[in-house]
Amino acid sequence: MTDKIAIVTGGSRGIGRAAALKLGAAGYTVVVNYAANAAAADGAVDAIAAQGGKAVAIRGDVAKEADILALFAAADKLGPLKVLVNNAGIMDRQSRLDEMSAGRLTRLFDINILGAFLCAREAVKRMSRKHGGSGGSIVNLGSAASVLGAPGLGVEYAASKGAMDVLTIGLGREVAAEGIRVNAVRPGIIDTEIHDSSGIPGRVKMMREHIPMKREGTADEVADAILWLCSDQSSYVTGSIIPVAGGRC
Repeated sequence: MTDKIAIVTGGSRGIGRAAALKLGAAGYTVVVNYAANAAAADGAVDAIAAQGGKAVAIRGDVAKEADILALFAAADKLGPLKVLVNNAGIMDRQSRLDEMSAGRLTRLFDINILGAFLCAREAVKRMSRKHGGSGGSIVNLGSAASVLGAPGLGVEYAASKGAMDVLTIGLGREVAAEGIRVNAVRPGIIDTEIHDSSGIPGRVKMMREHIPMKREGTADEVADAILWLCSDQSSYVTGSIIPVAGGRC
């Protein structure tokens, strides 16, 4: 048992992996959640161990309530939960709304919205002073798409990230007096694998001219903001959304 447990959903790759490594280096025992890629999750755990940290990989689909309950139950055995990074999310192939099926919408909303809400619910049950907890930090992963709308690319993805904005603001105020801080980061164009899902080869490079800083961001740069929001350095910050987008948002 330890006194600093952090759950990172979708923690095996991209921003989630970078956040997991930084939390591990900061002394948290990290629960690296993953949906399917066990090798990537084990790689993240090994990387945390290599830098002297502690971590475990736990499989679970955040679109399924039973999997979420099992994930949090497994984390309970390690110690009291102090951090949830609500990172798991998907982006589908480039499409207009009038080309989207109900199945596509349901799948994306189940993962990006329902999963995040259920994970936040379980975190509040454990962190809130109302429930006997000692407080904690929830960091949601938003996107500049929630501001820009992602027209012609994936308005359903943008809408799901808009839901993260509302969850952050509303829940942040709801549990502020219970010792829980709820914040979000809003990444812009970040060099991660998620862009491959859009089916647009080289999308990151193509977007550079549209970014005021003329470059894409890195997963580590987003993870630095996440770590700050989990730390005592942001002790008076809640219900806030931090853009990490090179000025494009």
